[in-house]
Amino acid sequence: MNDVTIRPPRLEDGPILWKLKYGEQEPEWKKWDAPYFPLVHLPEEEFLASFRFGDDSPEQWVVETNGKFIGTVGYYWEHKPSRWLEMGITIFDTVYWNGGYGTAALKQWMAHLFDSMPLVRVGFTTWSGNKRMIRLGEKLGMTMEARMRKCRYYNGEYYDSIRMGLLREEWEQVKE
Repeated sequence: MNDVTIRPPRLEDGPILWKLKYGEQEPEWKKWDAPYFPLVHLPEEEFLASFRFGDDSPEQWVVETNGKFIGTVGYYWEHKPSRWLEMGITIFDTVYWNGGYGTAALKQWMAHLFDSMPLVRVGFTTWSGNKRMIRLGEKLGMTMEARMRKCRYYNGEYYDSIRMGLLREEWEQVKE
């Protein structure tokens, strides 16, 4: 497998990320990344004016392989006072799907989150239609912690919402 690294975004990454995210009207990646929420297209100038990079962007990093920007990893606080953090990943180009790139990147992101914050758990939320994301969580040793049945409606069909998580002590056992 090719070399996969994650890093904070740089100023020059802004136009690349805009193109990856908004360059197509209906991108393939959005069919798997919470497709029941519409993608609101931002004009490039507006996106770039709000683009955060370097130390100003601790919540979103770039995923690269062999120097090529292929995706992002990120986190958000579900509830910061209790240190409940949720993370995510998007690999934009389908060429890099099913090749272990996402697994390698999310494993590095989890290591970064556990190493840089006093967290006892990291997790993510997906939907039952995204089998690749569920499998990624399983490969990283995560546990399915919740399944909210038939609460996501997409293309005339109901799907479950899935929450997966990993505790710090479990991470210590699987991180190698």
